[in-house]
Amino acid sequence: MSESDIQEHPHQHGYSANKEAYQRRLKRIEGQVRGIARMVDEDKYCIDILTQIAAVNKALHAVSLGLVEEHIGHCVVGAAEESDGALRQEKVDAKVKEATDAIGRLLR
Repeated sequence: MSESDIQEHPHQHGYSANKEAYQRRLKRIEGQVRGIARMVDEDKYCIDILTQIAAVNKALHAVSLGLVEEHIGHCVVGAAEESDGALRQEKVDAKVKEATDAIGRLLR
């Protein structure tokens, strides 16, 4: 269980406004992955399979970047707007670290 699973999130997440668009993109990616599995089942040329894998990776990367952007624009900015003084800086620092850690995981 991750730290974000344990934390309570009483507010809407930054991606909420675009949730349907994210779901559509993820369903499309899911279909692409099924297509790749089918290509393997049908013994398709390995370079063609790798090309499709690259397309899925690029699509997932785009979703990831969108979520990071919305996290920074909504959650980090929200932490700054909702707090005062030292508590504000502490909350902003925590949200920035959270985003930085997520970006680090994406780059591995």
